[in-house]
Amino acid sequence: MKFIHLTDPHLTASGSLFEIDIDARLQAAVASINAHHGDAELAVITGDIAHWGEPGAYQRAATALAELTMPWYPLMGNHDVLGAFYDGFSATPQAPDGRAYYKVDTSAGMFLMLDTTSEGTHGGLLDDAQQAWLEDALVAATGDAFIFMHHPPLDCGLEGLDNIRLMNADVLADVFARNPGKVRHMFFGHMHRPFHGAWRGVPFSSVKSTAHQTAPIFGAGVKLRSSSEMPGYAVAMITAESVAIHDISFLEEYTTFENAREFGGRDKPSV
Repeated sequence: MKFIHLTDPHLTASGSLFEIDIDARLQAAVASINAHHGDAELAVITGDIAHWGEPGAYQRAATALAELTMPWYPLMGNHDVLGAFYDGFSATPQAPDGRAYYKVDTSAGMFLMLDTTSEGTHGGLLDDAQQAWLEDALVAATGDAFIFMHHPPLDCGLEGLDNIRLMNADVLADVFARNPGKVRHMFFGHMHRPFHGAWRGVPFSSVKSTAHQTAPIFGAGVKLRSSSEMPGYAVAMITAESVAIHDISFLEEYTTFENAREFGGRDKPSV
């Protein structure tokens, strides 16, 4: 099974942010996905669809994402506004309490989409309703489950991001502990960086934003800074034996050259 992981487009009603044409970048990501990965089963966008939660931003996002040749599923991020989110994405499943958490059945197993937003803060929270919903879903799971959410549950070493991660991560860890072996992989956004590893024994991955990136400046007291590094998306390939993830720098697709032995290093012919 192959799917696409997009995150943090941070669209605005104007189409621009930090003097970056973020509208064009999302459109370029969609064009790249369609051109090279149109066989993907689906795409997931792990939050921060809009930067200020403007209705016009979601309209721009819906227009761009509608060009994808596969189904797509958006999540809420800390910059998103729930009402405007559903006004723009009315086809997105909705929980009984009105929040944006839901299940998608795929050929690889259950994709469990969480809404970790918490009003009044950029940090994340897994509320009681979702804890119960997630527990029930994992108890009922007969195959692999994959978790998608905006906020990472662990520190990454960038203090500005660590201050706004999932703040009650122990609750999530407890759910995992009561359902050992059920969660095969976690995917999240928020980082604006490629970030991979394992947490409490569960592998995870994040990916670059389609907009701007987080500068990898480590150290105590370092203010969070953005970077003009190239944007990206990820292609995930899931088999019974593996979860393989490729980070795609879609604005650099035309920088390739022939990797022939006779043209490289000491094998280059003398002139």
